[in-house]
Amino acid sequence: MEIILAIVVVATVILFGALISAGNERQRKAIDGLHEQIVLWAIQDLRIKRERLAREAQVINPMEWLSKSVAKATGLSLDLQVVEFFENPQVLVCAFEDGTKKIMVSSASPRKIRQINRDKRSRLSQYSQRNPLLSMPRRAEFLELSVLNSNILFDLELPIAWKSLTNDDIGQVNRLWIYILH
Repeated sequence: MEIILAIVVVATVILFGALISAGNERQRKAIDGLHEQIVLWAIQDLRIKRERLAREAQVINPMEWLSKSVAKATGLSLDLQVVEFFENPQVLVCAFEDGTKKIMVSSASPRKIRQINRDKRSRLSQYSQRNPLLSMPRRAEFLELSVLNSNILFDLELPIAWKSLTNDDIGQVNRLWIYILH
């Protein structure tokens, strides 16, 4: 009798643990969705406020613009130099002027990169592409650049600077992702 009671108690604890875990996951997804909506609202609010400045968007020195944008978001004082550009997904590999670190700048979010890697079944296809985003360590440090943490005209200046740096169009993108390689 005691064994049956112990089994029922253990089963009940496991059941409640599973229910709580499922509820926490549902709440996490809802909070992530809410966070995304708040970010989109803040971006739209900034767009309305900067309407007048938008007509004057220009990038004279794209490398300096990228360095300042990254510096403002990271808090580091740095000068970047372009090393290489890859496509599918687009990524610009830059090195710090002193050569201590490299960063990768891309419009592909970490979630999109994980999805691309999941879709690629063959390990050999990863090496044939040679795109550093696809062979990046899972725990790589990343940072999002947008009008919220870079500059108020970021999304208007981004296509201009990207075209100058890579001779390629980035499309209608309002965010960049910085992946820091140590």
